[in-house]
Amino acid sequence: MGYDKSIAAFKEAYEVIPGGVDSPVRAFSGVEGTPPFIDHGKGGYLYDIDGNRYIDFVQSWGPLIFGHCDSDIEAAVIEAAKKGLSFGAPTTVETELAKEIVDLFESIDKVRFVSSGTEAVMSAIRLARGVTGRDDIVKFTGCYHGHSDSLLVQAGSGAATFGNPSSPGVPADLTKHTLLATYNDIESVKQCFADSKEGVACVIIEPIAGNMGLVPAEESFLQELRELCDANGALLIFDEVMSGFRASLKGAQGITAVKPDMVTLGKVIGAGMPVGAFGASREIMSHLSPEGPVYQAGTLSGNPVAMAAGLTSLRKLKSNPSVYVDLGNKAKRLMEGFKSAADAVGVPMVTDVRGSMFGFFFSDKPVKNFADAMENDQKMFAKFHKGMLDRGVYLACSSFETGFISTATTDEMIDDAIKAAYETLGEVSK
Repeated sequence: MGYDKSIAAFKEAYEVIPGGVDSPVRAFSGVEGTPPFIDHGKGGYLYDIDGNRYIDFVQSWGPLIFGHCDSDIEAAVIEAAKKGLSFGAPTTVETELAKEIVDLFESIDKVRFVSSGTEAVMSAIRLARGVTGRDDIVKFTGCYHGHSDSLLVQAGSGAATFGNPSSPGVPADLTKHTLLATYNDIESVKQCFADSKEGVACVIIEPIAGNMGLVPAEESFLQELRELCDANGALLIFDEVMSGFRASLKGAQGITAVKPDMVTLGKVIGAGMPVGAFGASREIMSHLSPEGPVYQAGTLSGNPVAMAAGLTSLRKLKSNPSVYVDLGNKAKRLMEGFKSAADAVGVPMVTDVRGSMFGFFFSDKPVKNFADAMENDQKMFAKFHKGMLDRGVYLACSSFETGFISTATTDEMIDDAIKAAYETLGEVSK
């Protein structure tokens, strides 16, 4: 494949945009080559400005569960846009989407919409601190909850790709209230509670981590977290910005029996538009302004075009929940194919699937936490990524990210991707 136009576009972007991109991982710094500049998407495919076509397993990092340019969502967006792009005032579509979410999640009585996952998590943390009157929070090394100051500590995702798990510009006075625990290790969480001098306001976790690669939390670990939070008066927050409506119709909460106190959501509820949300019980949400003293606001929160897109997407999912069976089967078949291709040339690989989410590591042992993820062969991943891209398969450009299947992903696409994996691994393993 040729990338001449993308290479030129990247150079031009670099002159006016830091690193040439508006989100760090897109710069392809963790893999080989130059990022393709996308012209358009259709169904399960992406098309770049050089005319190359790719099977898309990124799907805008999760939200496009129905693929690119779904006709129903497209029609809803066009109709909403004809009425106006933004009002900064209430609309009924916000209430409609909120009702759909409340109906699905046992732990949510009320929900507040925002414009991004970062904003949702930042607001949920503030609310948890306001409810408990405590400052300390517990997060897990390798879990990424957006780039707000108190959470950009030992994060995964793009920060891990760049080997810089924290960031300059984050005040020590803020991070001193962020206690770090090890994913799937309850003793490390107990130590955080013991180390907290002022008391822990909340524990925030991706119940299905998607930002150190796909690393699900063990059920027993989530149960122990729930018990520990209850015993210490702390709130348990599930960050389901990525797994919500992806792992199942109810996200991780359709898989685990553990009920969190608060949930953050994003991705699919915007169907590709910028949307985030956080929700909890009526009692907890009553502390939020204008009902309570904890302040949170946003001019574009509940944007009518984004709400229309999300409402259409969510109603399509609710009307056909069996779609998750098909998505899960395709994800499993893809990962079985990748594993077989790796086995054929003696390259170590471990894989995992949760609903329409999939992940793989070039590793010879199960990955249960960030330290395990960091041991995976990142150089092999970089070579594999480049080989797959050259063969028309668009994978996440970091070994610390998760892949996604859409309803537009066909069996033929899965077969083509597996064939490309055999060819690529046969080439890069020599």
